[in-house]
Amino acid sequence: MRTGEYDRYDRIRGVLAEADEPLTAREILALADGCEEIDSPHRVATVLGRWAERGEVEVIADRPYRYRLET
Repeated sequence: MRTGEYDRYDRIRGVLAEADEPLTAREILALADGCEEIDSPHRVATVLGRWAERGEVEVIADRPYRYRLET
């Protein structure tokens, strides 16, 4: 995993770990301010989609999609 990918992973994971409820990609982006590697809700959703394939994140298929860490 490249450094930028790790930074994205670490920051998004931190935001989700602190959340009391599932968040949208836009909400995650707003809470992850200061991380240059996360520049759009689309990028957040792409990263989370990859994690969901590995079982690390639950995707709640609603409008809009919401995400939370698997426990």
